[in-house]
Amino acid sequence: MASNAHGAAPHYFVPGPSKWPMVGAIALTFFGFGMSGWVNDYAYGPWMMAIFLGILIYMLYGWFSNVAAESEGGQYGHNVDVSFRWSMGWFIFSEVMFFGAFFGALWYARTISTPWLGDLDHKNFLWPEFAATWPSLGPAKLIEPFQKMGPWPIPTINTALLLTSGVTLTIAHHALKDDNRGKTKFWLALTILLGVLFLFLQGYEYIHAYKELNLRLDSGIFGSTFFMLTGFHGFHVTVGALMLFFVLMRYMRGHFNKDHHFAFEAAAWYWHFVDVVWLGLYVVVYWL
Repeated sequence: MASNAHGAAPHYFVPGPSKWPMVGAIALTFFGFGMSGWVNDYAYGPWMMAIFLGILIYMLYGWFSNVAAESEGGQYGHNVDVSFRWSMGWFIFSEVMFFGAFFGALWYARTISTPWLGDLDHKNFLWPEFAATWPSLGPAKLIEPFQKMGPWPIPTINTALLLTSGVTLTIAHHALKDDNRGKTKFWLALTILLGVLFLFLQGYEYIHAYKELNLRLDSGIFGSTFFMLTGFHGFHVTVGALMLFFVLMRYMRGHFNKDHHFAFEAAAWYWHFVDVVWLGLYVVVYWL
């Protein structure tokens, strides 16, 4: 049963049958075959990944368009709003666990396994030149020498960009609650721009790491944890920027008002989470 936008009706909105879950399952099937083919150097791998991306974009556009139409049509009430908030909260919690696993892997490698290996008889169990220091260089014949990425200047600049973006997003949120449309659009667009600048600088940082520091994904445990943590965080910045962009597009079409704008709030929650994760990365990966 449908409920109105102000939650007056007592019934919970129940959507009709949808094709989008099946479309998503088809996309993931192409992803599985495409990725396995790609990493094993089969010619069909990249093509299947391209088909996966096409179907995924089609599904996301169609599904989210349906949700937006239902919301703007006044079919969502208080119960649906509560459900959305809990869902977004649990999603962000799952992301906390995701990054917690990678932070835990870095902590284990740095503070437990490396000192423990230093207590072993190197000649019998490891290699004679092994040094229990971080970053661990590993066997000289397998891992080329590399330099650790320091906090200055790009990581520090990126930290300033993300912290500033959190401020601009908060200003945009307050402007939305004040029903100031011009101010909301300006500060939200500025937030997206700061996120895009962050991604460009991180790309430049990766180029610098590969070409000048010889720091690569295969540079031992340090290289793998560095690129895994910073790379997945960059992916989350990309997702967050896209979320804010589509919120801005909807807002420019007249969606949302000062009392009903959970899509904006959900994207803001996600963006602030990304900010907090970066602060942890900045300290643990670049400084320690």
